[in-house]
Amino acid sequence: MRHDDEIDTPRGPARLRFDTPADATTVLVLGHGAGGDVDAPDLTAVRDAVHAAGAGVALVTQPYRVAGRRAPAPAGHLDEAWTAVLADLRRRAPLVRHWVVGGRSSGARVACRTATAVGAAGVVALAFPLHPPGRPERSRAGELLTGLPTLVVNGDRDPFGVPEPGPGIEVVVRPGERHDLRRDPAGTAAVVRDWLRVHGWSS
Repeated sequence: MRHDDEIDTPRGPARLRFDTPADATTVLVLGHGAGGDVDAPDLTAVRDAVHAAGAGVALVTQPYRVAGRRAPAPAGHLDEAWTAVLADLRRRAPLVRHWVVGGRSSGARVACRTATAVGAAGVVALAFPLHPPGRPERSRAGELLTGLPTLVVNGDRDPFGVPEPGPGIEVVVRPGERHDLRRDPAGTAAVVRDWLRVHGWSS
């Protein structure tokens, strides 16, 4: 079943594309990159693979993109809107037992920062931007320390860097991929699907 609509947040309306099997007990909620949208190749490939494995998928467009802006909103505004969307989704699907949050790049950072607050079971971080290009001293590795099972999928040629694995943090490095993860979206999607399956969150 697919629902396409908007959700009111304190930062304006967010757009939601929600695909869920009728009996899904897990939903993966994904956000987009800073200047991108939810039609990015890796996000759509993950949606298709995870949905085919029996889990629900919600793709969330942040209010600033709904309003037509490309420059991202401040981090606090992104987190506030995302948290409001998760609260609305929980009300819509009260029988879902496992909410896994994630996204690509900026969306992955938002998911990490809010994962505990929204009661997530785990985190999927696609193309996590470890640091600004050429600025390794400005590491964002601390955002990955959510205390939840976390999957990071980055390309080995990503100019934003590749995080290191740690307790609860699995890092899969995709050969030949850059930050956009466009070379083999199906392969990236299979990594996410299999990780969810290992944790009992998909069939």
